[in-house]
Amino acid sequence: MLLFALVFLLHIPLLRLPYFWDEAGYYVPAARDLLYSGSLIPLSTPSNAHPPLVMAWLALCWKIAGFSPFVTRTAMLAISAFSFTGIFRLAKRVANLEVAIASTACTMLYPVFFAQSSLAHVDLAAAGLTFWGLSEYVERRFGRAAIWLSLAVLAKETAILAPVALAGWELVWPYFRKQAPEDLPQARSWKSLLLLVPCVPLGLWYLYHYSRTGFVFGNPEFFRYNVQATLQPQRVFLDLLMRLWQVLGYFGLYLLTLATLLAMRLPPLHDADGPRRRITLHTQFSFLALIGIYIVAMAVVGGAVLARYMLPAIPLVVILGVSTLRRRARLWREVLAIIVMAFVAGLFVNPPYGFSVEDNLAYRDFIVLHQHAEEFLQNRYPRARVLTAWPASEELTQPFLGYVPRPMRVLRIEDFTAGQLLPAAGPSPDFDVALVFSLKYEPTHPILERWHTWLEWKTRFFGYHRDLPPAAAAQVLGGHLVYEDRRNGQWIGVIEMDRIEEAQISPR
Repeated sequence: MLLFALVFLLHIPLLRLPYFWDEAGYYVPAARDLLYSGSLIPLSTPSNAHPPLVMAWLALCWKIAGFSPFVTRTAMLAISAFSFTGIFRLAKRVANLEVAIASTACTMLYPVFFAQSSLAHVDLAAAGLTFWGLSEYVERRFGRAAIWLSLAVLAKETAILAPVALAGWELVWPYFRKQAPEDLPQARSWKSLLLLVPCVPLGLWYLYHYSRTGFVFGNPEFFRYNVQATLQPQRVFLDLLMRLWQVLGYFGLYLLTLATLLAMRLPPLHDADGPRRRITLHTQFSFLALIGIYIVAMAVVGGAVLARYMLPAIPLVVILGVSTLRRRARLWREVLAIIVMAFVAGLFVNPPYGFSVEDNLAYRDFIVLHQHAEEFLQNRYPRARVLTAWPASEELTQPFLGYVPRPMRVLRIEDFTAGQLLPAAGPSPDFDVALVFSLKYEPTHPILERWHTWLEWKTRFFGYHRDLPPAAAAQVLGGHLVYEDRRNGQWIGVIEMDRIEEAQISPR
């Protein structure tokens, strides 16, 4: 309850924001379908085969308190507080109270965790349940761990990686006992096989999904984008490097990584009862097994290289780093204070390279830009047909997402490159206004701007493209810019076509 009160207070300015990106594209519609129809399979959007636990939680909260962004975000903050409690509990069990407090504070203020805390995604819930499972695993309570990890896989299917990693470590740890027998359990227990129990509910869910849709792993386009299109050696290698960066360097994590490596060169500090204790090698290796399997697996699958996919791994890096600093560095609190300040700065200051705007408060800039532009559209051109791309196409046609009170007619294109805008313009365009916006964050002076090979790789493997800014898009479409707004490297614009007078409401 204390952690919930704290995260709630920190997120108050964000709780009434309309739904953003994948929230609007999948999770909120899926949960809404469950609320109104009782169907575990989404009806209003193609199923991605994600297990329904988080959607069921949202539907329950809406049933009790009403359907609104405030209720949604408060419900997700409850999950976040539960997840942070799991991190605290895990860190306290493997180390001590000081490490638990510091690790929880670092994780709460880390930009990706902070941004994800109120968003209606499934990744943080799966990570939080994994931490609760880990806190039972380190106590050798395999049955309880299996229950928590089973709930984790019902939040998101990729959570199955954690029990697989832990079960694999249980198979190989006897080979390490000679190196540190005092740190490792003295006997292998058959109960460790319970760690594989989460495979059962996940298998049952996929069987149910197949019986209802004819597909096991989601709709064909989802499977192609996230699995078939990613299985290229060069892409996997590049993705592996990016996953390593997300776990060890992203948004100030490099400060913690460097501080940990430097601290490892120092001798342990001594308290009154002797040298400060480390996290047992058995626990450290189990953490490393889980971190490693997430890095490798997420490098192989997953069309978008999103940092939230690594949420189960990042707090383990934080716990290991904080524990090492406390054990070896006299000024460990001061070092952690600097790292936390870097995390807080990362919430507001965007990095000098492209990144997903859902990883810090840039997602709020995106939402506010769309709110204002779409309010302008609704007031000035209520009957117009709008040329735009996803997710604005959903924002304009689905009032329950919180952007417009009435649906508008939309002509959807993929992006705002010249290749998409030129065919749409044509000799007699079938739209009245265009809503163009930045689909990807572009820093003013990107650090890799002159590295043409990297740009080629991004375009080839990760769908990179350059959207035309509003003024250039207006020239291509043959209209004129009537609205433009910019916020911290993101932009949006409304372009009016010459025949718009026919679509407007007469002032008389």
